[in-house]
Amino acid sequence: MMLLSHLVERYQGDLERLHGPQLLPSHRQALQAMRRCRRQGSDLMVLQCSNCEHSVKIPHSCGHRSCPHCQHHESQQWIERQRAKLLPVEYFLITFTVPAELRPVFWQHQRATYDLLLRTCWQTIDSFARRDPKLRGKIGAHAVLHTHNRRLDYHPHVHLIVPAGAIHEQRREWRSKAKGYLFPEASLARVFRAKWFEGMRQLGLQVKSTIPREWVVHCKSVGRGEKALIYLGRYLYRGVLPEKNILSDEDGMVTFRTKDNAGKEIIQTISGGDFLWLLLRHVLPRRFRRVRDFGLRHANGKRLIQLVQLLLRVVLPDRTEPSHKPAVLCPQCGGVMEVLAVRVRGMRPLLS
Repeated sequence: MMLLSHLVERYQGDLERLHGPQLLPSHRQALQAMRRCRRQGSDLMVLQCSNCEHSVKIPHSCGHRSCPHCQHHESQQWIERQRAKLLPVEYFLITFTVPAELRPVFWQHQRATYDLLLRTCWQTIDSFARRDPKLRGKIGAHAVLHTHNRRLDYHPHVHLIVPAGAIHEQRREWRSKAKGYLFPEASLARVFRAKWFEGMRQLGLQVKSTIPREWVVHCKSVGRGEKALIYLGRYLYRGVLPEKNILSDEDGMVTFRTKDNAGKEIIQTISGGDFLWLLLRHVLPRRFRRVRDFGLRHANGKRLIQLVQLLLRVVLPDRTEPSHKPAVLCPQCGGVMEVLAVRVRGMRPLLS
């Protein structure tokens, strides 16, 4: 398996030569973190066997959310927390996509446009739930921002996992839609477009008048919602390309595996500098939250969630026990290693 840290070390100079003017501070921070990830020269962690007292020193992982080598455990924890909150109702996965003509605007104003995109998607869903004759209540949603398609092209869009029901607060009723249908896609797209343009106007950002009038929104049933959560959880914390999909590095060219929109496997070969740029385009601005909870799922919605539990006659756990990271085993006797010190500098790693 090819390690991304090796490719960063080898091709960072080519990246600077090809795309230096386009690199943002967040890109450079990600490069620095991934280059040092679990490499000699990084801060070390000291572990000792609880059985035979054998000790080892291993390099720390970088922990950067765009590193494919890190944060697998955090992804799994997020999935577990959200699964524990699922209601026993039908769920829909709603995807809001912006036209290709707007991608340059998103790239130039990432923090503002990403935030606006997430808020506008929720405002659209919320307005439909409040006006729908069969709902007329407060709905909830998990929203996740993605910046890529399966080919890793720059393609900002938002997925929302939404229950097919809403709570009417005054009447204390849970109201559901007919199975298999939530909101009309064409109407969602029109309202979404109008709200987004109004948001851009309030931000003082100009948009060309040639933007298409027809925007795309997909709304499909995903059953009880578990598979949709797992799908979204894969891309939250560990970059856009797993290291197992990096196939080779020869003569300055990197070969890797992706998929097209139909799910068919694609093998691509590009220069090392362009490969790093392909990945860095999807690094988010520093401390930007790509996952948002809205409505019933917001932290302020605990009282309403308790009411929904009562109405649906279910009890959701207040807190789920997080899964534990796999233990590090002693290379000598197989016992469990315990952490003695972290972020230790000036020591050579000892892995056996």
